[in-house]
Amino acid sequence: MSKVTEIFASNVFNDCVMKERLPKATYKALKKTIEMGTALAPDVADVVAAAMRDWAVEKGATHFTHWFQPMTGITAEKHDAFISPTSDGKIILEFSGKELIKGEPDASSFPSGGLRATFEARGYTAWDCTSPAFIKDDSLCIPTAFCSYHGEALDKKTPLLRSMEALNKQALRVLKALGNTTTTKVTTTVGPEQEYFLIDKAMYDARKDLILTGRTLFGAKPSKGQELEDHYFGSLKQRISDYMKELDEELWKLGILAKTKHNEVAPAQHELAPIFSTTNISTDHNQLTMELMKKVAGKHGLVCLLHEKPFAGVNGSGKHNNWSMGTDDGVNLLEPGNSPHENLQFLLFLTSVIKAVDEYSDLLRLSAANAGNDHRLGANEAPPAIISIFLGDQLTDILDQIENGPATSSKLASDLTIGVTTLPPLPKDATDRNRTSPFAFTGNKFEFRMTPSSASISGPNFVLNTIVAEALSEVADRLEKATDVEEEVKVLLTELVKTHKKVVFNGNGYSDEWVEEAAKRGLPNIKSTVESTKALLSEKNQAVLEKHGVLTKVESESRYEITLEGYNKTINIEALTTLEIAKRQILPSVIKYATSLASSINTITAVGIGADVSVQTELLKEVSSLTASLNKNIALLEEVVAKADNFDGDIYDLGMIYRYEVFEQMNTLREVADTLETIVDKEFWPLPTYSDMLFNV
Repeated sequence: MSKVTEIFASNVFNDCVMKERLPKATYKALKKTIEMGTALAPDVADVVAAAMRDWAVEKGATHFTHWFQPMTGITAEKHDAFISPTSDGKIILEFSGKELIKGEPDASSFPSGGLRATFEARGYTAWDCTSPAFIKDDSLCIPTAFCSYHGEALDKKTPLLRSMEALNKQALRVLKALGNTTTTKVTTTVGPEQEYFLIDKAMYDARKDLILTGRTLFGAKPSKGQELEDHYFGSLKQRISDYMKELDEELWKLGILAKTKHNEVAPAQHELAPIFSTTNISTDHNQLTMELMKKVAGKHGLVCLLHEKPFAGVNGSGKHNNWSMGTDDGVNLLEPGNSPHENLQFLLFLTSVIKAVDEYSDLLRLSAANAGNDHRLGANEAPPAIISIFLGDQLTDILDQIENGPATSSKLASDLTIGVTTLPPLPKDATDRNRTSPFAFTGNKFEFRMTPSSASISGPNFVLNTIVAEALSEVADRLEKATDVEEEVKVLLTELVKTHKKVVFNGNGYSDEWVEEAAKRGLPNIKSTVESTKALLSEKNQAVLEKHGVLTKVESESRYEITLEGYNKTINIEALTTLEIAKRQILPSVIKYATSLASSINTITAVGIGADVSVQTELLKEVSSLTASLNKNIALLEEVVAKADNFDGDIYDLGMIYRYEVFEQMNTLREVADTLETIVDKEFWPLPTYSDMLFNV
């Protein structure tokens, strides 16, 4: 491995490179745009573009691309060479400020939810100068936002940038009302912990379901899964270690702060966690991380699976979204300090987050919804679909004090004595962690554990930013009118705690008792992606998104259409793949096996020695019965798929058909096939088994 300090950010046009290559006046103007949001003059853009081009060409780049994040959930890029012809038949290398600032991809070819008709092709990409350009595959990649001809957001980046501005504005209002005159900017930061599976490419290539859908549509539970809990934090196999080393190096070259790597709970499952960054940069970095995870895996004869539930019966994958707020003068607004009961600023921001999550839990639930995550949420591996907040003993105790009178004390952390004289006492945290909570406070940040492993983190974060901005705006309205701000803060804290404490839950989120308790508290339990989409049509939610300039009503409605369309297409592809595998692979294989059993019976009987063939006979009966059931359920699945295909009603109603008819029939068919897998001779079974895939890396 190369020296980390030498390769880190070597392919990034970051502040260090800008300072070195740009004239002082240009550098100052660009920094002002990045930090203060001022417009960038065209002449400044031309100078920046020339410097970018020269730097990129020196690094071996031949092309540039506006790198953006459409509503497909992955990234998009259209590459243009730097070359420009000259009159003498040669070329020069050009890259203008206009090309840097604006691109024009085909907007009708990406999901738009009705915002763009097929014949209305024009759309624009706009340079996000707050996220540094980088070199990938010999192309200069310029992070951009993507919008329609009329300015509507067609991507994941635009609402995120808008939400960051909204939260900054409202947080500054609160800080100013509290007497803070030095802070000029508040930003949100995120550190997404990425979970993933690695399997052998040969196994992957033999599974059409993995190739087409990202998850196994068939597969019996293996004899050994994760019961022994021996994979979590276990020693890395050499092949996996080599992969992780190369992945780290490739990420570091792009300035991505890959920090932690380890085996996860399920066999063949792993995790990578970065150091936190500003939210939009962290979002870009996570998209690059997922891309590089897949690319590097191929070099090692592996395939990286980012689906939330690639294997039934073992833990799926999420992406823990560690979110916080900080000021430009170095203050973490969610840092409790040594005496949190006395830290009114912290308590005000904390209770504002609690209020936001309680009032807009449906919107937050939607932000973590996709077809893959429906398999994971609520299982004994991930948070339930019910949004609640874990605060821990210390902060919950302070909230109890606030509710019943002034808070006068904070439970203090103590040293942990292990009982071995050679080991020093360890400083213990003031509160434990709760891995069953979907939204847990973990010291100086909130960990949103519901985020899907395959999804962009932009959705959860623009929702978080927006709803917290709304809570802070209501707080600011009160404080700006108050004659005694400190007294008003105390009154506000009491009101916020009494009204919204119901969303705080420190217990076991996996338990049936919590589901019942949550219902009593009035907390919604939105079980599937389809139901969650209603949040985008809610007048309250549309109003808050529009108020803070994050999404217009039309943009919200378009995302409703896009989300449902994506879900419906996903389940349809899974259903068609299920049918193809069942009809063309599993059914013929079990018929061959049954024929083999029948031939065995006939051959032994024909010998005429009166040998006992009862075992073969009983097995043949069982296989034949299950084969008939398999064929029957294939026909039933074909019926409901046809029903969905011919349905011409509302897209939401179609989603309900896919969720509660097509999907359920897929599961019924799978149960029969998985039972057959456990009794059919391995020689006849057409698919690599879970044991093959999970334990042969």
